[in-house]
Amino acid sequence: MSARNDVPPDTLGVELTEDGVAVEYLDGREVFYRGVPTAVEESVRAGPGKDVHVLVTDETETQGIMLYVNDLNTHDDILETTGVGRVMVDDGDEEPLFQGVVARSDSHRVEIEADLSVVDGRVFVFVEDEMGEQSFEIVENA
Repeated sequence: MSARNDVPPDTLGVELTEDGVAVEYLDGREVFYRGVPTAVEESVRAGPGKDVHVLVTDETETQGIMLYVNDLNTHDDILETTGVGRVMVDDGDEEPLFQGVVARSDSHRVEIEADLSVVDGRVFVFVEDEMGEQSFEIVENA
């Protein structure tokens, strides 16, 4: 299997705390995105070469769906056992991630845009590389 296939996501457990966002994978492991996400309006644009993870919660904020955008490192089998999905967006194109949430790729930069009038829960974007991580929440009024 290629490491570049789209993989559909499953519903995952989510816990929002004052220290960050915890996501529980289907295999029981947990990932913790540290820090209170920075509030931004409408969209987040990541630099080239950054890993971009998008989490959209339901209205209860206890469940959500997570997608890796343009991830080239994680094998399909790992994504399928964790419940994390993946979408590949060609440069110059855009792909819907969820109702009201779109990913675009331009010059190897991924941009995530959300129409919050359509999204029932909250939209988080995590941008990482080997140097560090940043957490964002797309909100109506930052």
